[in-house]
Amino acid sequence: MKRSEVNEIMAEADAFMRSFGFALPPFAYWTPDEMRANKDVARAVIEGRLGWDITDYGQGKYDELGLFLFTLRNGRLSDLQAGTGMCYAEKLLISKQDQISPMHRHYLKAEDIINRGGATMAIELNGSAPDGSFDPDAGGTVMCDGIERKFKAGEVLLFAPGESVTLMPGDWHKFWGEGGDVLIGEVSTVNNDDTDNWFREPIGRFSAIEEDVAPTHLLVSDYGEWLK
Repeated sequence: MKRSEVNEIMAEADAFMRSFGFALPPFAYWTPDEMRANKDVARAVIEGRLGWDITDYGQGKYDELGLFLFTLRNGRLSDLQAGTGMCYAEKLLISKQDQISPMHRHYLKAEDIINRGGATMAIELNGSAPDGSFDPDAGGTVMCDGIERKFKAGEVLLFAPGESVTLMPGDWHKFWGEGGDVLIGEVSTVNNDDTDNWFREPIGRFSAIEEDVAPTHLLVSDYGEWLK
């Protein structure tokens, strides 16, 4: 992706989130220089990979295959392993109309995926084989706003604003905006996007960035290089 495209997506996403009453925390608006200047006091932001996250999964067709995310908070794996402390994470996502977030599951993370506003949130679900791999014939059971719901292999569930689904690590899923763009909330256990995504197809989680202009704000995938 070009940096100019990333900057434009950030501005559009910020306006979309604000239209539903969601304001981002102050560090979201730091310039790269401000992020560098504050990196010592913002260790939790940097180490927890809080912030802007825009991906086309390395495929170069963001409008068809992509996702906007902003990680608001993220706990510590050591706390999760100890069973006490900050064991949770929270994100805001924007899934554009017919923009696919591809089929994947998580090794560790359980998550509530919540339609926070906009269009319908569509999620295609599939169960796992005994080894955790994708099983095209496997269905399963999820919780939808506390109500148990069985699904068949490949079934698409639709969620209006205010509705949600709880996904466990074995639940394969892909999602998109149905009939328009949708603002999505994610509340989960500790999140690690470097190690906790198992995609059905061999694709990447993060995008390579072509630096055609200066960044407005850093992506979480920029932290390692830009904040050395």
